[in-house]
Amino acid sequence: MRIRPEQPGDEQGIRRVNIAAFDTDAEARLVDRLRMDASPLLSLVAIEHREIVGHLMCSPMRCDNQPRLQIFGLAPMAVTPAHQRQGIGSLLVDEAIEHAQNIGFDAMVVLGYPEYYPRFGFVPASRFGIHSTYDVPDEVFMALELRPGSLGVASGIVRYHNAFEALGDAH
Repeated sequence: MRIRPEQPGDEQGIRRVNIAAFDTDAEARLVDRLRMDASPLLSLVAIEHREIVGHLMCSPMRCDNQPRLQIFGLAPMAVTPAHQRQGIGSLLVDEAIEHAQNIGFDAMVVLGYPEYYPRFGFVPASRFGIHSTYDVPDEVFMALELRPGSLGVASGIVRYHNAFEALGDAH
């Protein structure tokens, strides 16, 4: 298993993974839109036997009260059904966190399973006084400080890239 940044020519493989992993093609369309409109963008793929079997994308977010705070939103993440529950998602998340730290991001947020993301250090974002624009239970909108203390001044609403709203999908 190898994790690497997306490269030209990976688009169809990434699209295939996202369509296989989700009930609709909304995430695949979201990835296409983010690829065109979001910057900086982090797009990682998991490769097994020269085939893309997993994908994770992070896009920039903004905090209403702290516009200089650099926050990455982790979404979407997909692994083909045949490769799920083998640690591929964990490898992708670990690599995304490391990359985001290396390029100077302050924090990362995710709208995801509260049983899964705490293993990486994510906690309910409300602990930092930040909330999602989406009406979701407190425990599913989580944050991770990549730079210790960076979210101590955050408070407010954290907004995903416009591509999320355009598709009507908050994954």
